[in-house]
Amino acid sequence: MNSNQSQKLRDLATLPVGRLLWRYSLPAVTGMLVMSLYNVVDRIFIGQGVGPDAIAGLAVTFPVLNITTALGVLVGAGASSRVSIHLGEGRHDLAEHTLGNSLTLLVIFATCYMALFYAFLDPVLRLFGASDATLPYARDLVATLLPGLFMTNLAFSLNNIMRASGYPTRAMMTMVIGAAVNIVLDPIFIFTLDMGIRGAAIATDIAMGVCAVFVFAHFFRRDVTVRFRRGTFGLQWRVVWSIVAIGAAPSLVNFAASFINIIINRTLHSHGGDMAIGAAGIFTTYATLLTTFVLGICLGMQPIIGYNYGARQLHRLRRTYMLAVAASTAVTTLGFAGAQLMPSLIARAFTIDPTLIAATDTALRTAMAAFIVVGFQIVSTTLFQSIGAAAKSVFLSLTRQVLILIPLLLVLPDALGLRGVWLSFPLSDLVATVITAAMVAWQLRHFTSASGAIGETRANAQ
Repeated sequence: MNSNQSQKLRDLATLPVGRLLWRYSLPAVTGMLVMSLYNVVDRIFIGQGVGPDAIAGLAVTFPVLNITTALGVLVGAGASSRVSIHLGEGRHDLAEHTLGNSLTLLVIFATCYMALFYAFLDPVLRLFGASDATLPYARDLVATLLPGLFMTNLAFSLNNIMRASGYPTRAMMTMVIGAAVNIVLDPIFIFTLDMGIRGAAIATDIAMGVCAVFVFAHFFRRDVTVRFRRGTFGLQWRVVWSIVAIGAAPSLVNFAASFINIIINRTLHSHGGDMAIGAAGIFTTYATLLTTFVLGICLGMQPIIGYNYGARQLHRLRRTYMLAVAASTAVTTLGFAGAQLMPSLIARAFTIDPTLIAATDTALRTAMAAFIVVGFQIVSTTLFQSIGAAAKSVFLSLTRQVLILIPLLLVLPDALGLRGVWLSFPLSDLVATVITAAMVAWQLRHFTSASGAIGETRANAQ
């Protein structure tokens, strides 16, 4: 390892954590925000250029997108956490085996989901809530987008490892390049070539292919901290399990989101029709834009926490977590204020249809009534993921997305109709926050005790 690579790792252990979190989070937030803004702009183009049925058709595809994303996150989040921990422990060879096994897993997963979705696309979309009006839009989008989703998983999963191994700015550039290409191509394919929603998918395929090439080029360089090496691509059970164990929590969030979207879409269709599904699409887009900031902070936090946990510098780990919670809560508070104060303005960015605007107004005000606490929940789940506490991370992910939200979605709409769907979200957020706070309090006390024991051991050794 050359001096530049060694310095990147020393910075994770020695720089003030506030400065370090800023250095890692700013590029992550910027890159994630650019990609999220691309998604928002993409959906604005679809809504304004194709129509409200296309927005509803797009919302129907969210479970498909969540399933493919979940498999990418399973690898990317798990591998990046393991790479950080291994580098902190000084186990460079194991970090590179983690990288190689990650690539192999991504290819295997993509082969499976592409084959299944192409074989059963229409029945799957019907299951996810597509109507006769929205099915053609959903089918065109997914059928064209599947190759791009594979490229997305390659680019984003390996991009997480790039950041975790000490290259936050280069990781940011991956997302900026993809978003820039996509934003340029979107209006060309949608409007100039008059290809509608299918044109949006083609633009995404091309952009994500460019991203994947950029990431691959990084890991073939000889001057990077971890890179592709011969002999690291054959799957090793120990390495695979270490990746999957940590990546399971954020992956389950996406799988749960897919299942929840199915329930939501079918419930909304029963109580409010395609307009209600369209409102859910706009609400989801707005909430995703806000959580993108939080996820960017988490991406910046993860390598710092992972490395310092591996190096047993637990006081730096705790300080990093507290700063990340403060920053994330500020973001979700602003998002809450926007949903309460100007929901119609947000809706008008996506559609000019007055019925859809009115439906979105109600959805945003109600569903985001407790959005302030979401930042704390996401950062806390990432804390457990970053230190390799897979079971706790999985439990927290399932608590909010499955154990609480799904029962509410099954019960409240029967009693309250459409409003019951929207109320399920803030109620789930509040209950999950209480459980999360209790688990984090225990973990931080454990860190304090462990830091004292490490300090006493070092004093005795001297």
